[in-house]
Amino acid sequence: MAKGAAGKSKDMLCVGSKVKEYIRGKDLMCSGEVLDALNECICACLDKAAARAEANGRKTVQARDL
Repeated sequence: MAKGAAGKSKDMLCVGSKVKEYIRGKDLMCSGEVLDALNECICACLDKAAARAEANGRKTVQARDL
């Protein structure tokens, strides 16, 4: 599990086997650390999108928030 800033575990939001398959499709290898780093990127992106939706007075995160 990825660790947050406060040391809390974050749920894995990406499908590891699909990520590895995608990378292997490019004739590359996938380090185990890639999944944790990717999960951190996804969480940060979703956090920003949620904040944008809230700032715009919405309770629904939309594609344009990403």
